[in-house]
Amino acid sequence: MAITSEATTVWHGDLLSGAGTTTLDSSGAGAFSVNWKARSAGAASTTTPEELLGAAHASCFSMAFSHALAEFGTVPESLQTTAAVTFDPAEGITGSHLLVSAVVPGIDEADFQRIAEEAKAGCPVSRALAGVPITLEASLA
Repeated sequence: MAITSEATTVWHGDLLSGAGTTTLDSSGAGAFSVNWKARSAGAASTTTPEELLGAAHASCFSMAFSHALAEFGTVPESLQTTAAVTFDPAEGITGSHLLVSAVVPGIDEADFQRIAEEAKAGCPVSRALAGVPITLEASLA
């Protein structure tokens, strides 16, 4: 069964001086301010589409990786994944870098790295981002 998730953005004004609010409709988890200045120059208190995409990529990869590790017979105790999504105002989204630190008893480094790469390639968000480079740094803690 397919599940559809929804988010809504209400925007006021033009690109450079306008602003909006993005709400996570399906979960009701919150509303987040968005604007061009934060997206193009950075801001600590305002989210960006890239930060939201990073959250999606980090959570999706963690799910795919934990599933693949469990199927291999090495259930992870913990995975910590950060997805750093890069945006260039002139080029758009230019890549996503996954940084994962994991506690996985009973796995050797070679199998860990192979399974991490497979999870990166198979993660649905990675597949949706096929038009940009996706890099991975995975380490056993």
